[in-house]
Amino acid sequence: MAILEVRDLEVSFGPVKILRGVSFDLNAGETLGVVGESGCGKSMTGFALMGMIQAPGRVTGGSIKLEGKELVGLSERDYREIRGSEIALVMQDPFTSLNPMMRVGDQIAEAIQLHQPLNKQQARQRAIEMIGEVGVPSPESSARKYPHQLSGGQRQRIVIAIAFACRPKVLIADEPTTALDVTLQAQILRLLRDLEEKDKTAIMFISHDIGAIGAISHRVAVFYAGEIVEVGNTADVLRHPAMPYTKALLGALPSVGATRLESISGQPPLFSNMPEGCKFAPRCEYRVDKCDQEPHLLPLDPTRQAACWRKEEILQLSETVGTKHE
Repeated sequence: MAILEVRDLEVSFGPVKILRGVSFDLNAGETLGVVGESGCGKSMTGFALMGMIQAPGRVTGGSIKLEGKELVGLSERDYREIRGSEIALVMQDPFTSLNPMMRVGDQIAEAIQLHQPLNKQQARQRAIEMIGEVGVPSPESSARKYPHQLSGGQRQRIVIAIAFACRPKVLIADEPTTALDVTLQAQILRLLRDLEEKDKTAIMFISHDIGAIGAISHRVAVFYAGEIVEVGNTADVLRHPAMPYTKALLGALPSVGATRLESISGQPPLFSNMPEGCKFAPRCEYRVDKCDQEPHLLPLDPTRQAACWRKEEILQLSETVGTKHE
């Protein structure tokens, strides 16, 4: 059974739906990559899983089950019991995620004491161990430093240490490599992979960077306009996309020898003014009359789904022509 089961999740701000029918599973020791343009609902899904949707937003439909326990409808008090201990979040900006007035060791120890029956000295020792586990040099001296005394990569490792301190079953990593250079990005991805393998943590890895998604994820979910439009094994989706939006995202990546970058025409729709039918149709070069009807996420094979009326044709085209990830 999947550790995390999400079914038909809806999040609304007043009358406007931001997430519409999002469904996926997440298994132990698996990383699900979540990709899409800004504003497509990736981070909102993570916040919904964490019970962190701020008013006037709220979950208005669907189910989130963590090891069979329903999270939708939990009180804030009940959510605090599992937030950090069973499901944790790594934010994309480590500097604003950390308290500038507290030493980083104390911040990790505070998270540990909140969920584990350890005294202050035991929690501090565990914090130092975690600093070492995430690869920050000189753990004891680093624990006494404030966030501004650490490099960007070290701060991100501290945020990851806080998230992993209580060995959560599910980790949501929201753009954890965005502000880092390519060398540090590779180190953070390797760290997440190592921690995933060691603790069998299920990771939801949110990113704009398809290269990072490809490097760490077992499966990929492509978001557009508040819903998943394609999901499947990473190699299948990135090498042979079956949804025009996925194909367009891959086409916009730089490649060796390219004289210019391709772009996706138009803009994503406003959540307050969604088009009828397929939400990507106004931007899609493969649009046909049937696209005036909204497609549903349907299987291509036992491990792959896509929401497109022409998904078989698009898949055949991508297999014939190939992509930049071949």
